[in-house]
Amino acid sequence: MSACKQLVLLVQQRSDCVWRHVRRSVTTWYPVGAAFNSKPHRRLDHFERNVGLFGVPELSCPSGFQLATQAALRNTELLVDKACFCPPGPETVESFDQLSDGLCKVADLADFVKVAHPDPAFREAAERTCIEIGTVVEKLNTNVKLCKSLKELLDDPKIVAQLDPDTRRVAELFMFDFEISGIHLDETLRKEAVKLHVKLLDLNNEFLAGSHMPNRIAKSAIPEHLQLHFAKEGSFIQVGGLHADSPDDLVREIAYRIYLYPNGDLMNCLEELLKCRYKLAKLVGYESYGHRALKGTMAKTPETVMSFLQLLTEKLSDRTSKDFKMMRGMKKKLNPRNAELMPWDHPYLSGVLRAERFNIEPSLYSPYLSLGACMEGLNILFSQLYGVSLMSEHPSLGEVWSEDVRKLAVVHETEGLLGYIYCDFFHRADKPHQDCHFTIRGGRLCQDTNQYQLPVVVLMLSLPHPSKSAPTLLTPGMMENLFHEMGHAMHSMLGRTRYQHVTGTRCATDFAEVPSILMEYFATDYRVISQFARHYQTGQLLPENMINRLCESKKVCGAADIQLQIFYAVLDQIYHGKPQNSSTTEILKEMQQKFYGLPYTPNTAWQLRFSHLIGYGAKYYSYLMSRAVASMVWKQCFVQDPLNRDMGERYRREMLAHGGAKEPMLMVEGMLQRRPTMKDFVDALVSELNPNFETFIHDSES
Repeated sequence: MSACKQLVLLVQQRSDCVWRHVRRSVTTWYPVGAAFNSKPHRRLDHFERNVGLFGVPELSCPSGFQLATQAALRNTELLVDKACFCPPGPETVESFDQLSDGLCKVADLADFVKVAHPDPAFREAAERTCIEIGTVVEKLNTNVKLCKSLKELLDDPKIVAQLDPDTRRVAELFMFDFEISGIHLDETLRKEAVKLHVKLLDLNNEFLAGSHMPNRIAKSAIPEHLQLHFAKEGSFIQVGGLHADSPDDLVREIAYRIYLYPNGDLMNCLEELLKCRYKLAKLVGYESYGHRALKGTMAKTPETVMSFLQLLTEKLSDRTSKDFKMMRGMKKKLNPRNAELMPWDHPYLSGVLRAERFNIEPSLYSPYLSLGACMEGLNILFSQLYGVSLMSEHPSLGEVWSEDVRKLAVVHETEGLLGYIYCDFFHRADKPHQDCHFTIRGGRLCQDTNQYQLPVVVLMLSLPHPSKSAPTLLTPGMMENLFHEMGHAMHSMLGRTRYQHVTGTRCATDFAEVPSILMEYFATDYRVISQFARHYQTGQLLPENMINRLCESKKVCGAADIQLQIFYAVLDQIYHGKPQNSSTTEILKEMQQKFYGLPYTPNTAWQLRFSHLIGYGAKYYSYLMSRAVASMVWKQCFVQDPLNRDMGERYRREMLAHGGAKEPMLMVEGMLQRRPTMKDFVDALVSELNPNFETFIHDSES
């Protein structure tokens, strides 16, 4: 028996063991479905050793972060010496990647733990590690000797000619990191660049934390009959969100005005953050922070991004006007006394219109979409497209940060184990509500052992726990989010890059969202859904006309929804362009009028809740551009047969396998077998809104 088959058999045996313990009477689930449709049973073994978070022995307690950090920094010193003094060649790039890998293994893990671990001591220790390693990274990016060794390599045409394409690209990406950190500056200005980087780390953390903090107001300021909609804190009402789904106009308005009420300290933080970003970009030779951030992306420049957003606005103009007209009509119908359409109405009224026109009620879908069934669906999809299986494994003591975290081994039918996905899917106190994908360890080929370092990722959702009578049941939106995040995970798993620096999702931001958004198309195709969406009690298949109605409902008010995203993307571009003689609120008011259309509400500052400004600064447009690419890939390659193995292999070969080791537009070109233009991207997004008349005919016949 081959080593690969032995591995598959071993993991299957482990999964079968889990299944026998958690199997339910209502429906027979396969192992991966059973693992997610029941509460885990903790094995009692008094002699079991605590292996530490993710199997890192030092991380069995919070103080272990300091040990892991010190070990990483000692290793960094050795690798810096190695990189500085080895003769220029592929070994130089390998040393740089080892250096990056050693720091990322600790920093990326800590970056996750600081936001997700339920123990404050672990979160605080992880936060200290992030700051310490972040500071070291900024110093390395301005290390002249280190840069000189890489420059000697890239300046020698003979050596460069002998490098394989991946090695050359990674070398160029490392050099780009040096350049944007100001390596070419004199010593005084380099020190200034480091100071700005360190200051930005603090400002980023401050803004990110503040953007999620609730606002509060005295109870007496809110009518008593509406107070029950909000959290209470003594004599105050606490508002931690927009309550966008509330059917009560006044509740939505109150939430909007209070949650978005300006916080002076946070406003100063944002203004200072944007100034520092611009100052740093100018210091290292760029016109603006946007120009610096977009180098290496599909769009490449802010001018291209604005052209894309402007053209899309023009193409959607008539449809957007019709959408707002429909919403006004619905508001007048629901509230004749106050028919003016306001920003807090958009999400709710678009939902009402969808439900009314297509009879969409999430609770009707949920019994067919148990979490276990959806995980089985993903397993079936990946098996058919890539020959990959998801196998449930029982984590060791101390390996996970919460008892309800599930661990999946990702196993290929011929290549064997590809990596691990930790699924932190269930709601708990103090856990961020945002769905996220975290890289814990990147894949890379270890030259000294010729073994592949397996990638490890975490997917974080916030789903309800299973109950005694029912498994976790998902709404269609939750199911799409699950598929979306799993798209990121499989990008990490299926990539087989030689270098960790470009592994999986470590690629251009406007390309990184393509695999995840493409998964949303699979999540709404009946040929895929029919493989798994069965009622958790009766086993009945989800009716096809319900899926058709769901897909068509998304097109209702779709232009207005896209226009709102355009507004956010434009605002992001303006904030990261050349400084304006206006406050961030004045800019928001102007752009809201020009690129959205609904009136600005006085004494609100939505930008202070725009947390994407941190991770997606100058790149928020990426969601729209990635959706355009995903739409083109779906329509050209998968719409005829979403389970086509040949097309799945082509998709892996042309797009998923490379991570960031290949120019993003070249990967798109390889998949589509043509080079798309910005007009193609715009047309792809607009065409998504066209109704599917075949669906209407099919539904009326059935």
